[in-house]
Amino acid sequence: MPADHVIVATTTDSEEAARKLAASTVEANLGACAQIVGPITSVFRWEDAVETAREWRVEVKTAADRAGALVEHLTAQHTYDVPEVIVTPITGGHAEYLSWLVTETRPAS
Repeated sequence: MPADHVIVATTTDSEEAARKLAASTVEANLGACAQIVGPITSVFRWEDAVETAREWRVEVKTAADRAGALVEHLTAQHTYDVPEVIVTPITGGHAEYLSWLVTETRPAS
């Protein structure tokens, strides 16, 4: 059973970049709400070396039918060559909140 709502997460290298990504997604009606978590420490392999970096996570709540456009938006706006953009289904929650989430991700008429 596919989820009707998802969280789309990405990480970036500064709080300012995270704020820009968060604001642009909400302004574009691609996300109802975006939360910024950080700083966090990320350990990853990049170009054959293990790296450690300070990052900020942006978590955007959206309707599942907006996830593809949101992933495209985040990828286009991102400063990383290969940004982490992961979609996770929301399998339950407060019905009124989830309804608001869908309403807020509809393009303004």
